[in-house]
Amino acid sequence: MRISKALLLATTLCISTPLWAAPADEPIQPLPAAVVKDAKLVELGKKLFFDPRLSLSGFISCNSCHNLSMGGSDNLKSSIGHNWQKGPINSPTVLNSSLNVAQFWDGRALTLRDQAGGPIANPGEMASTHELAVATLQSIPGYVGEFKSVFGNDKVTIEEVTKAIAAFEETLVTPNSRFDKWLKGDKKALTPTELAGYELFKESGCTACHNGSAVGGNTFQKMGVMAPYKTTNLAQGRIAVTKAEADRFNFKVPTLRNVELTYPYFHDGEAATLTEAVETMGRIQLGKTFTPEENSKIVAFLKTLTGDQPDFKLPILPPSTDKTTPPKPFD
Repeated sequence: MRISKALLLATTLCISTPLWAAPADEPIQPLPAAVVKDAKLVELGKKLFFDPRLSLSGFISCNSCHNLSMGGSDNLKSSIGHNWQKGPINSPTVLNSSLNVAQFWDGRALTLRDQAGGPIANPGEMASTHELAVATLQSIPGYVGEFKSVFGNDKVTIEEVTKAIAAFEETLVTPNSRFDKWLKGDKKALTPTELAGYELFKESGCTACHNGSAVGGNTFQKMGVMAPYKTTNLAQGRIAVTKAEADRFNFKVPTLRNVELTYPYFHDGEAATLTEAVETMGRIQLGKTFTPEENSKIVAFLKTLTGDQPDFKLPILPPSTDKTTPPKPFD
């Protein structure tokens, strides 16, 4: 029996079972639209996502590093945090993040709620504390009233803050890409070049890691399977969480949804273009050198994964009061 390279890679490389099994005939599933379960909770979360007052400086919001006008990322090698500090790692997209097996490159947060509280209190990011962030919100009558409407009490808590932000982020799903339309039966949705790129993507073994509805995000994999990945970035991957040597340089496989919008690529942001990213992945993960023509076909396919971007009215944030702690600008 002949075993395909893609199947062999999937068997030998995958560390955890994908959460979303693909159809028998395709390793990638169409991306379903988001379902809003609590509109008031989502609206509150939207305001908090855009509110820079959760940061010590009053300058940085969740949207600063996960800009919804830029594919849910910031297009920087690493984000800029409090006092102009350069972050240690590339900011992953927030789009479709609800489909991830865990959050952050090393998976240290299991849920979006766990992730939402991290940057607020990180001295290199928003540089506030949970207590200060909550006190700020508690000093704003507009927020107090909205929290009471959603949660039924007058006291704001960090658990409510993170629940609301996570609820909003769960709506940031981007369905209806041209590739989704092709998967659903519209055989004119892709060009011959894009289809050829998809076939190369599958045949080369890319779908061993980039599969399911999010085209990734559901396993942790070693960066540099067939050849070492050389980088000056100090991040060591999953080992920071598990402390297991086997997890050194294992990172969460990023989603490829909207990948043409989320440059630069990899945890260190070293690949500036999709062409460069495809070349590097082929070489270090698959042991394959793509020709320029093959590379361009795969890139063409990847660009068909751009779906409907979040489209909503920007929230009007409730005003601060005399009791609101003034921001502390950067030095």
